Amino acid sequence: MERFNVFEIEMACQIAGQGQPIVLVHGFPLDHEMWQHQIQRLSEHYQVIAPDLRGFGASQRGTAEMTMRQLACDLSELLQQVVGSGQVCFCGLSMGGYIAWEFYRAFKQRVSRLILCDTRAAADDEATARARRMTARSVLKYGMSELAQSMPDRLVSLAWQQSHPKSVQQLRDSIRRASPQSVADGLFGMSIRQDATPLLTTIDCPTLLIVGEHDAISTPDEMNAIATAIGSSRLVSVADAGHLAPIENPQVVNDSICEFLDDKRISA
Repeated sequence: MERFNVFEIEMACQIAGQGQPIVLVHGFPLDHEMWQHQIQRLSEHYQVIAPDLRGFGASQRGTAEMTMRQLACDLSELLQQVVGSGQVCFCGLSMGGYIAWEFYRAFKQRVSRLILCDTRAAADDEATARARRMTARSVLKYGMSELAQSMPDRLVSLAWQQSHPKSVQQLRDSIRRASPQSVADGLFGMSIRQDATPLLTTIDCPTLLIVGEHDAISTPDEMNAIATAIGSSRLVSVADAGHLAPIENPQVVNDSICEFLDDKRISA
């Protein structure tokens, strides 16, 4: 892991390989290690940049409000130090996708391509926002154990849980290690995020959308609607996967990303 001074925090980031840069932005409440299968494969041909977001993994929390815009600004500053003013392929999963919308809004000129994995464009409705706030209060009061035990049931498919018990335990352990304060702050930041639906028709860079066929959080139907709204896009449904398709079926995800990045017929 390399460390960079980003605004008032020290930000940790794994950088591997050379070539066209691709930044992999993890989901909530995980860290860059969720991309381990992608880092290994993609770094054979590309420069892979896999940060720990503010407050997660080995990155410091700092004092700034943890909005999706702040996290996008953090990444812009990080990328300025890693690749200068050049363009990157921006790949985000779930909360990483929410950050992708904000990054595209603010730094469109820096985005050569977008990859959006198991994410949503719509803002939270009141019931979802209220549930996030309740979870935030719970983790601040009781810690991460309960969330670590229950959350994998929503994140990964039942079949994957049954066939990969050790990996499920590793997922629980990763969630349990997360900072309760950062988790609470992230939940609040997601609850107030801006609706990205109006942005979709303005996206004019090549875009790949990836969704697990059993994803109950960002459903295939919802991801298909996003793909339809974005003009230059393609959608890949990942068999035998839920919300964490890059972990559950990495070969399909890796093949899809490599095919997308290698496609010379689409302009970057």
